[in-house]
Amino acid sequence: MAPFHSHLFLPLLLLLLFSLSSLSTSLPTSVCVIGSGIGGSSLSFFLQNQTAIPTSHLSIRVFERRGRIGGRTAPVNLSGDLFNAGASIIHGKNLHAVRFAELLGLDQVEPDGADWLGIWDGSGFVFKTLKPPPDDSSAIWKWLYGVADALLLVKRYGLSLSTMQRFVKDLLDKFMLFYMEPEKRPVFKTVEEMLKWNGLYGLTQITLEEVLIGADLSSRLISELVTVITRINYGQSVAMSGLAGAVALAGSNADLWTVKGGNWLLAKGLLELTKPTLHLHEGIESISDKGDHYLLTSDKGKEYECDVTVVATPLDEVNITFVPPVSIPYRRMQHTYTTFIRGLLNSKYFGLSSIEDIPDLVGTIETPNVSFSSVSILKQYGERDFAYKIFSRSELDDTLLDQLFSVRRDTIRIDWPAYPHYKAPEKFAPFLLDERHLYYINTFESAASCIETSAVAAENVARLIISRLLQSSTEQNIKPLPTSQEILHSDL
Repeated sequence: MAPFHSHLFLPLLLLLLFSLSSLSTSLPTSVCVIGSGIGGSSLSFFLQNQTAIPTSHLSIRVFERRGRIGGRTAPVNLSGDLFNAGASIIHGKNLHAVRFAELLGLDQVEPDGADWLGIWDGSGFVFKTLKPPPDDSSAIWKWLYGVADALLLVKRYGLSLSTMQRFVKDLLDKFMLFYMEPEKRPVFKTVEEMLKWNGLYGLTQITLEEVLIGADLSSRLISELVTVITRINYGQSVAMSGLAGAVALAGSNADLWTVKGGNWLLAKGLLELTKPTLHLHEGIESISDKGDHYLLTSDKGKEYECDVTVVATPLDEVNITFVPPVSIPYRRMQHTYTTFIRGLLNSKYFGLSSIEDIPDLVGTIETPNVSFSSVSILKQYGERDFAYKIFSRSELDDTLLDQLFSVRRDTIRIDWPAYPHYKAPEKFAPFLLDERHLYYINTFESAASCIETSAVAAENVARLIISRLLQSSTEQNIKPLPTSQEILHSDL
């Protein structure tokens, strides 16, 4: 072994400390995020908790043009009760959302909706599941009901049901690869790379109908139950692209939950935890590349210099000017009109004699005879007093609502540019919009749109930012997502 020369130690140590100091101080650390929804709030969290950059050196600003945070997870107040107006369900295997809820101390509850389904074709119910037994029924009676209901579904749709379940399981197994340890996953610059890595890209290039026919699902199952699911979850038919349609089917799974008080609390909690500088009521009108930084101009006439800029809102219906211009594929947003009503449905509209005969969830098939996608009960106040949520592809006027309801006390209408209008083959903008540090989280929505896909895309963009800032390997600079106990015992 070569001898150690102590007189060389001090100069080498000083040189090393100088190099590390230069690295940390020269790193671009001001990050501007446009959008306070799940994408923007998740990104803020991942940047704070998965980076080798000291938190004290990382400055994050979040801009939100509305007066509230949460993006498309906003709640609505109907007669004093809060209900999810936007994204309303989370799958049990959506691990980012599960961990966020645990970390923030948010309670998971069953989502709004019901177990009694009827499929309406505009003139009658083509199928109904069994009406559930009362809550105070015995466990044996509830078990017998479950068996009978399952047999009724099998009688209508045959073994195609199990084929559909296997299809959804295969999707979930591939999606779960996004939760592998960071050192086992690449950092992706494009959505195509990301989806090819876990075998899901092919589903974005063909329609859901083509996928399911290829999987030998029956035409009745596709035209009825699957169509009901895609109309409820995405406001679209089985002609939508395959991956988004498959995510819709996963959203019909029994393993579903929502945050007590509203899913917007996830975004709120993450921003409170990471404490970025939050600019409410301030939209960004232009983003200019100045060579060593980006200059953001807001609708308040203010300017902000940012080393890194992240767009965490769909660019399809916002007017942001990029200098120089950026090129992204054209994408049309699918508007979902959500109508909240407190009152009572009209049984005669459905050709029934009693309100008790109307299923708690009315789904619809693709037919010009139907003006809405679904009607569901959110809450029962009394024997003839309910809160309902209606999804439709266009605004429902008062004339139609007065036919649909025998009693209508409160009515709230919301027009959501909820998700892309899916059309195979899908084309994707890159996560990195230029050669420097302009990023776009919501490009992933062209594959599928939900709370978890926003978080998954945000985590990848955070890793992409960190790896490009540090210009070194993922293994050295990306830390795994901490557990709730680790966060609770940290200085955060």
